[in-house]
Amino acid sequence: MVKIEVFTSPMCPHCPAAKRIVDEVAKEIEGIEVVHINVMEHPEKAAELGIMAVPTVAINGEVKFVGAPTKDALIAELKK
Repeated sequence: MVKIEVFTSPMCPHCPAAKRIVDEVAKEIEGIEVVHINVMEHPEKAAELGIMAVPTVAINGEVKFVGAPTKDALIAELKK
């Protein structure tokens, strides 16, 4: 199982796109668990990974994208 965490903020204009892309990829590839984390509600989670900007996408606890990834880039990262 691959765990993707999407760190977002309600005021972020780019966060909805990041959420949408990650959710689309998760529907297409089996074995992916997606967790959306609002950094305003859970700042300790962001601090654990040293996240200073949103959106940020972590895969299996490791930051892979700062900013919304493209669908192709996310798929490529998951295939590594």
